[in-house]
Amino acid sequence: MKTEHEKTISILNDLVETCNDGHHGFRTAGEDAEDQELRNLFEQFAAERQRFTGELQNRIRSLGGDPDQHGSVSGTLHRGWIDIKSAIASNEPHSVLAECERGEDAALKAYREALKKDLDLATRDIVSRQLTAIQAAHDRVKQLRDSSKYATR
Repeated sequence: MKTEHEKTISILNDLVETCNDGHHGFRTAGEDAEDQELRNLFEQFAAERQRFTGELQNRIRSLGGDPDQHGSVSGTLHRGWIDIKSAIASNEPHSVLAECERGEDAALKAYREALKKDLDLATRDIVSRQLTAIQAAHDRVKQLRDSSKYATR
């Protein structure tokens, strides 16, 4: 039977993987974006996810755990970021934004599920704050996707 700390560490490691996926997905989108506004935005979100990963890993260590590294070293995208490469290959900003939104939908779901669990106050604060930022990123990506500037032609 897992202790409360072990359960929390497991939840946080899942969020580390989620953030790693977001980091890799946004970084990939940013590297291939021809539009400077999108490139800057994707780079900003990639850096934010990288900061979130570090914050979650620090919390895991403070709970006596060992952060899983498989998400960050595998280079494999999971949970909603799978089709980012094919969207980029299409060279359509709308398609890339749609895939980014889908990736953020997966992240939001993971964070909301984590907050349904019994987390200590410090962990809950970190997860809640990160969720708020991910929701803002999601909303920005969706707004751009729906804008006339990036509509499919």
